Amino acid sequence: MNIKLHKQATTTPRIRAEIQKSPESVSNKDLAAQYGVSVSTIRRWRYRDNVHDRPHTRHNLLATLTPAQETVLIAAREYLRLGLDDLLTVAREFLNPALSRSALHRMLKRRQVPTLAELIKQDQASNPDMSHGHKPFKDYEPGFVHVDIKYLPQMPDEEQRQYLHVAIDRATRWVYLEVLPSQSAQDASDFLKRVIEKAPFVIQKVLTDNGKCYTDRFTAGGERKPDGKHLFDQVCQKHKIEHRLIKPGRPQTNGMVERFNGRISDVLATRRYESSEDLKQTLKRYCWLYNHHIPQKALNHHPPIEAMKGWQEKRPELFHKRVVNHAGPDT
Repeated sequence: MNIKLHKQATTTPRIRAEIQKSPESVSNKDLAAQYGVSVSTIRRWRYRDNVHDRPHTRHNLLATLTPAQETVLIAAREYLRLGLDDLLTVAREFLNPALSRSALHRMLKRRQVPTLAELIKQDQASNPDMSHGHKPFKDYEPGFVHVDIKYLPQMPDEEQRQYLHVAIDRATRWVYLEVLPSQSAQDASDFLKRVIEKAPFVIQKVLTDNGKCYTDRFTAGGERKPDGKHLFDQVCQKHKIEHRLIKPGRPQTNGMVERFNGRISDVLATRRYESSEDLKQTLKRYCWLYNHHIPQKALNHHPPIEAMKGWQEKRPELFHKRVVNHAGPDT
């Protein structure tokens, strides 16, 4: 019989069997002295029905994350393709500031989450063109910005819901966002003005959907000739920006900003927000974290700011101010 003993065991299976059969009292020190063990060892083996060591694994796992938090992090690993350190940064920022790197690693192993290398192999298997360096989309230089609006849940201290205006650069994935009270043309055009001011690069093209806040080129009856008086178009004309529209019924054309809005939905689902200010600060922190710390697969696993620095070194004429890393959310 192949019996595995604990490395610090003081008794053998034969001695344990003798202890179980002995008529002596469990408190008899002579019996303990006979086998050279303690009285507690005698008591332990007297009342067992076998002579095997029991497993030393904990019956209750000391997990620092709730099942819901684990689900969010697993989705972030698989959707964002985050490494362990980057995933830990996200987890500490939004879920559990006390989470350790080892605890996060144990959770991924316990839940059998694939490693980044395994995920890449899965991507290549599902899309053979990836293994041959095929790029399904045209490469662009900084300055092609996608803009969109996302509905936000109404907070307890609000009389009406607010809207998240988002702008993302196609080349660098740099994001700028604001929470505004409406999706009017005035708010959309004012947001574009601030994007132009905040972006380190010169914006050359803007892509939006066909909503009334962005254009007057479409009506219920179809496309019509714009009058040039729409506020959003006026901002574009002033700054010599080409305003492109997606094809009607083809929201996937603006898929880059739609995917980012999906990440925002994941952030909103992580916890309950007590106020409008609480929600704004969380979105602001996530935007900073995304720009400065979350690597993007499309950017060779660099965060947007690092990618932007690389572009500035190669094409400084595309930028009107220096790209810098901020220590915290830009105030």
